[in-house]
Amino acid sequence: MSPDRSATVTTTVDGRTLTLSNLDKVLFPSSGFTKGELIDYYVRVAPAMLAHVGDRPLTMKRFPNGVEGSSFFEKHAPKHAPEWIRQVTVPSTSDGGGAVGYAVVDDLPALVWAANLAAIEFHVPLWHVGRRRTLPGPPDHMVFDLDPGSGTSIVECATVARYIADILTRRGLESRAKTSGSKGLQLYVPLSGRPTWGKVREDALGIATTLERDHPELVVSNWRKSLRVSKVLIDWSQNHPAKTTVAAYSVRARPEPTVSTPVTWDEVEQCHELGDPDRLTFTTADVLERIERHGDLFADI
Repeated sequence: MSPDRSATVTTTVDGRTLTLSNLDKVLFPSSGFTKGELIDYYVRVAPAMLAHVGDRPLTMKRFPNGVEGSSFFEKHAPKHAPEWIRQVTVPSTSDGGGAVGYAVVDDLPALVWAANLAAIEFHVPLWHVGRRRTLPGPPDHMVFDLDPGSGTSIVECATVARYIADILTRRGLESRAKTSGSKGLQLYVPLSGRPTWGKVREDALGIATTLERDHPELVVSNWRKSLRVSKVLIDWSQNHPAKTTVAAYSVRARPEPTVSTPVTWDEVEQCHELGDPDRLTFTTADVLERIERHGDLFADI
C-alpha cells in the first residue's frame, strides 16, 4: 500500500472499510517520515507482526502531533472504534481499579485502524487471551528488559545479554533477543508447562541479582537512578500480568523511525565485540529488508 498524500482516503482492507486521515502529516520531523509512511510500514510488516500482537490486549502509545509533540498511552479501546474491532475486558490489578476494555489487533484491518490513530508504538502483555474465562492468563514468556544508564549504550546491554543467556542455557532454557527500538535490548524466554507469575518473577529477580553480585561494575537490578550511572539495569519487574513490553516490529517514538527488532545472537555478539551501537539500530526500511532476507526471527516463540 503506497502512502496517499491527500488529506482523507477511504479504502478497503481485507473487506473492511477504513477512512484514513492526515496521511501527509509529518510524524518524525528529523526524517520527514509521515503518517502515511507509518501506515504503509505496518501494512508491509503485518505478516510478521500480527503473530506477536494478536490475541493480546493492546496498549497504544499515540502521538497525534508527531514524536516531538505530546503523547498518551491508551488502554481502553476508543469509543469510536469500529464494531468489528475485537475487544476484551480485563480486570484491573490495582486496588479499586475498574475493568479495562482493550482493543485486540488480530488482523490487518485492525492494525491499519490503530496506525491511523497515530499509534506509533504497540505494547502488549506477556500473556494471551485464548479461550480463558478468567483473565489475565499465565505468562507465555519470561522477559529481561535491559536498560542502559547514562554512560552506557546498547553495547553494554549486549554484554549483559550474553551473561543472562549463559545462565539460561545452563538451566536448559533458550532465549531470543530483540532491540527495544530505543536504547536497550530485551530477552524473551519461551515458557512451557504451567508457569506461575510468582515463580517466573522470582526466577527473573534471582538471575538479575546474581549478575549484579558477579558484575557489580556493570549490572544493577534496582531502579534508583543514582545507582544506574555507567551500568545496565536488568528490569526483571516486567514479569507481571499488568506490565507490557513493546511488541516485536513496533516503531518507536525516536527522532528516526527505529523499530523493536528481533536479532540473532551472532548480531548481539558482533555489537559486543565491535563496540558499535549502530549494529543493533534498525529503521522501518531496515526491518522490511531484514524480513525479506531472514524471515521473522521471532517466529518460533
